[in-house]
Amino acid sequence: MKIIDKYILKTFLITFTVVFVILFFIFILQSVWLLIGELAGKDLDAIMILKFLLFSMPRLVPLVLPLSILLASIMSFGDLSENYELAAMKSAGISLRRTLQPLFYLITIFSIAAFIFANSVIPYAEYKFINFRKNIAQSKPALAIAEGQFSDVGIYNIKVNKKSGENGENLTGITIHKKSDVGDGSRIIIKAKKGKLVSSEGSNTLQMILNDGNYYEDILPKNYEDRPKMPFVKSAFKKNIITIDISEFNKIDVDKENITNTNSMLTTSELQYTIDSLQKNYKVDVTAFTENMNQRVGLQKSTQAAVKIKKTKKKFNPNLLDYFNTKQQLDILNLSHSNLESVKYSIESSATEFKLKEVNINGHLSSLNDKFVIAFACFLMFFIGAPLGAIIRKGGLGLPVVFAMLIFISFHFANTFGKKLAEEGGLTPFLGAWMSSLVLTPLAILLTYRATNDIGLINMDVILAPIQQFIKKIVPQK
Repeated sequence: MKIIDKYILKTFLITFTVVFVILFFIFILQSVWLLIGELAGKDLDAIMILKFLLFSMPRLVPLVLPLSILLASIMSFGDLSENYELAAMKSAGISLRRTLQPLFYLITIFSIAAFIFANSVIPYAEYKFINFRKNIAQSKPALAIAEGQFSDVGIYNIKVNKKSGENGENLTGITIHKKSDVGDGSRIIIKAKKGKLVSSEGSNTLQMILNDGNYYEDILPKNYEDRPKMPFVKSAFKKNIITIDISEFNKIDVDKENITNTNSMLTTSELQYTIDSLQKNYKVDVTAFTENMNQRVGLQKSTQAAVKIKKTKKKFNPNLLDYFNTKQQLDILNLSHSNLESVKYSIESSATEFKLKEVNINGHLSSLNDKFVIAFACFLMFFIGAPLGAIIRKGGLGLPVVFAMLIFISFHFANTFGKKLAEEGGLTPFLGAWMSSLVLTPLAILLTYRATNDIGLINMDVILAPIQQFIKKIVPQK
């Protein structure tokens, strides 16, 4: 390895290390700020908090690594260009393409390491993080009721506006949603002005004494036709006691791992196997639903006795109901309406179910593509940052940071927008995951071409020449 290659690698690695550490620290602080509600008030020791942060760190690498490469590339080549070191290399016969060669090999190593990290470390950390996070929320149910937000405690979702008292047992502005036993949401809502939590150490129950409140319950009619009327029951109370069984919560081990079905926890091989299974099950469900609908397209067999239509020489009447008496016509219309409502309800419920299955499949496909996107993003950010730094000829933390943030925000926005659009079926999961790369790849090619050919960022002659010609035409020459 030549001395010039060592010098370029050393300059880049020092800048990259400093930038990566600073950005990683900033993103960790942001994560702590977003998750502070889950850490505060849970009576957690320092080791549990450290575990919580440790498991959340790997998910930040896909954000920090490309941004660090982009910023380090702009700063490194901006410094080299600003100090005329690139000009000295060119005068010695070393082109910019040759200058980028050692860093290309380094970025290749980074890219491979990023793929391995995204395929092994991040799924494992995500698996540990989600389980640890869920168990923390359930390990202290009495303390899990936070102010100003809904907290999941047993079969209830509880929100309080304010907590007071030595242990936060006095509650004000209480809203409670009771989960339905059949898993179709919440049909019971309880609101109270004040309340109090009563519990004893080692007890398997938690009592909530409510004062001055109302009880609301949506009634589900037996007849489907009555459902649009949305009937409900309302009652008022001076005092109401809710008992919450927390026996299962007291048995929770914060190191227990029982959530395993999130796509972010899976490696590429596991994702491929899961996607194949989901797609096969989806096709089977669609086929079964289609066959079922084909059988239900006609009216159900009527219980009425067969009616014989006498042959007549009269002209055929297209209104078949005229061949039946009034009672038979009413029976036929009621039966038809019942069949149509049943088929309509079946189609609507199945459409919602199929939509959720499509979103689930698209989410798994996006996760599979994301593992390759992060590897490609390392190359993309390097071939944007290095030529841009050589063109703008500015190092340090001024202009390079502005350019880096604008480019990365565009990348992150396109990535988020593409994946969201893919989940909803507006794009294929492949295009959704790779949208950010497809948007910025032309920019990388353009900047690399202009930098290697010593062309500025903006060719002002292209803009000024037509203006000068226009001025010459309208202004008389002396």
